[in-house]
Amino acid sequence: MTLAEIVGLLAGRYDPGWAESWDAVGLVCGDPDAAVERVHFAIDPVGNVAEEAIAARAQLLVTHHPLYLGGTTSVAATSAKGRVVHRLISSGVALYVAHTNADVAKPGVNDALASALGLRDTDALSPLPHGSLDKIVTFVPVDDAEAVLDALAVAGAGTVGDYTRCGYLGDGTGTFTPGITSSPTIGEPGRVEHVKETRVETIAPRRLRSQVIRALLAAHPYEEPAYDVTELAAVPSGLGLGRVGELATPTTLAAFTAAVAAALPATRWGVRAAGDPDRPVRNVAVCGGSGASLADTAARLGADVLVTSDLKHHATSEAVADLGIGLIDAAHWATEAPWLEDAAALLTSDAAAAGTTVVTTVSPIVTDPWTVHSHSIEDP
Repeated sequence: MTLAEIVGLLAGRYDPGWAESWDAVGLVCGDPDAAVERVHFAIDPVGNVAEEAIAARAQLLVTHHPLYLGGTTSVAATSAKGRVVHRLISSGVALYVAHTNADVAKPGVNDALASALGLRDTDALSPLPHGSLDKIVTFVPVDDAEAVLDALAVAGAGTVGDYTRCGYLGDGTGTFTPGITSSPTIGEPGRVEHVKETRVETIAPRRLRSQVIRALLAAHPYEEPAYDVTELAAVPSGLGLGRVGELATPTTLAAFTAAVAAALPATRWGVRAAGDPDRPVRNVAVCGGSGASLADTAARLGADVLVTSDLKHHATSEAVADLGIGLIDAAHWATEAPWLEDAAALLTSDAAAAGTTVVTTVSPIVTDPWTVHSHSIEDP
């Protein structure tokens, strides 16, 4: 496959439009026309991972974390990030990032984390609505209805999941009186007309409203077409940050913390928890990466504990005291690493469905930045 085709498959799973406005996702470097046979997956685009991708003979490195999240004005090989760019390009390896768009995807980073911890019956912790939609309705002479629906579909209307050109057609009678200076397609100026018409109804992404309306007006046979545009209410999409579910068997905070440590890849940081070690745990919320802001939401949804990373002293103390929820703090890298195997398997499957083969590999390198840990107190 070409790099452009692989990027298309990745974007189908992790739509760049789902990424946060501050994020930096998508293709970082690489020739879209280049051939890709091997793809390497990792969390961080750092030097040893780049070398690993090159050694694996990959033509594409896919990482979860962006290379230049804060932007840059230079990719000179005078910095660690610049050296990564030069090393990848000189070795014919492209770089692609799926970050917050992979966090909210289903399946995505948080589904992999929830599965690793044994959660079942999961829902998004902070769900995203479907993209904003319009309902478009117009009234067309019966013989022209299919052509108008075709034009709307070409403009981007009528897509529902894997289905396209979706619409509703209902016949009825339209009536109008052409003005004295009009040039009606049907009827005569000043005379009341009754016409057999078809109601054509479909949906379209709100961001495409202008082009859909232009297509409607261009395809409609009437001089002054009647049409309605209704903004539809948002509905859950299955996408969203975090997941919340339940364990098959209740446990305690202390025991569950040990289970989290056993389930996630080992790091020097390890896993720590805040709250009563003996508190019962059945309902669990998770958020891969930095999810402290979701503690309120997790508590409101009845979670006994939130598993995430990068927790801070004061916020943690206050959440435990005020929200009555336990908090488990694992290494940032470890909460996201389970996604790599899932993402690699999905790309392999999607390539096969497209009639081709791609070889995927997953980095075993621990890129958590904390490299030394020493206990200052023994566990009770």
